[in-house]
Amino acid sequence: MAPHAALAPMFTVLRIGLHALFLGLAAFAAIASFLRGGHAGAWGGDLAILLIVVYLAGAIGARRMRARQDRSAGSAGLAGAAGLAGSSRAAATAAPAAPGAAAAAPAAGPGIRGVIWVLTLTALWAGLVWLAPEGAYIVFPLFFLFLHLIPGPLGYVAIVLSTGLAILGLGTHLGFGFGVIVGPLLGAGVAILIGLGYRALVREAREREELLSELLTTRERLAETERERGAIAERARLAREIHDTVAQGLSSIQMLLHAAERDAGPAGAGVRHIRLARETAAESLAETRGLIRELAPPALDEGLPSALRRLAEEQERRTGIEFIVEAPDRTELPMDVQSALLRIAQGAVSNAVRHASPNRVRIALAEAEGPGEAAAGAARSGSATLTVQDDGTGFDPLRAAEHSGAGESFGLRAIAERVEQLDGVLDVHSHPGRGTELVVRIGEHRPAPLTAEGEER
Repeated sequence: MAPHAALAPMFTVLRIGLHALFLGLAAFAAIASFLRGGHAGAWGGDLAILLIVVYLAGAIGARRMRARQDRSAGSAGLAGAAGLAGSSRAAATAAPAAPGAAAAAPAAGPGIRGVIWVLTLTALWAGLVWLAPEGAYIVFPLFFLFLHLIPGPLGYVAIVLSTGLAILGLGTHLGFGFGVIVGPLLGAGVAILIGLGYRALVREAREREELLSELLTTRERLAETERERGAIAERARLAREIHDTVAQGLSSIQMLLHAAERDAGPAGAGVRHIRLARETAAESLAETRGLIRELAPPALDEGLPSALRRLAEEQERRTGIEFIVEAPDRTELPMDVQSALLRIAQGAVSNAVRHASPNRVRIALAEAEGPGEAAAGAARSGSATLTVQDDGTGFDPLRAAEHSGAGESFGLRAIAERVEQLDGVLDVHSHPGRGTELVVRIGEHRPAPLTAEGEER
């Protein structure tokens, strides 16, 4: 994922630096032991070399493991995320590789094998500390291995114990002076702070990945919604075209043939032909109307008001919530507008049922009239107001808008986009504990802005 790819160079530098620190300190301890001479010096040098060999074996094994994961996943980012081969926590969270620990983990894989590897290093280091005081300084890179390979608080316990062992080893060789005690303690404190900072960085990277995943999922849902809306709109358009052309033409032909049959009288071959033509036109008209019903959205077979009532009945039967529908018996709104308003109502009702826990939901549909048109009795075609109101828990619209921008509140955003497609206006009035009212206005008429309480200003 992108966060891991962006952080990979930084973790690579940290990992290489920690490798160099560990190997450099171990080599220094080996050289110092051999130069010191004697039985203890020889044993100390041998332990330091063995410590280097075990460390390199783990580093090389981890590198090979990352290469295998890279080939199997087909992604360099995944290899970087799985770099902390010895850590079961890193494998579970797909976090970026820990500095030093990532490449130093054994090839055997995460979990108990990684713990065995770091405990082996610790045992060799403990023996080296008793033989050579220079070995005590290796505890600092070991701190990072403890933090990233030993799960949970046991990593911090290992740091405390190893710090005490380093102080004891140095004190045995050099005496328990101020520097001997404070030095390892400061090193442990710095290691813990760096470890905490690293974990915070990993947590942020993981949150960014989750956010990106949510955004991609939301985009896919929006694309699917757009495709569905486009298909419904096209079907509705075809239904309107057929209704306005073929169906109207067949209806006119049928009426004309009926009039011709009546004027021609009861007898004659011409009358039979006219009757046959009228019956054929009637059959074609019936088939055309059936085609129109199939093309129109199934829920809108009887128009938007009936569809809203069926929606309320279905939700009331399923949830036990009381639904009230206020709508005319029929509407003259275009089919695409009816379809969009039905989808908006379905989304608003779904939001209320799933999130608000209401006792009552009200759905209202009204065909709007412009100023002055009501007196003239001329309703504006295509203008309507849809209201969905509940008495549930409510929410903070401003906070919901912020979450919508972060990939949440998908339902409300989908409703807003449908309203925008209709060139309409969406007003959402809500407050925690006071329910929610969603009002959609479409058509040319635009009311004055509403206050938070819903009053015009």
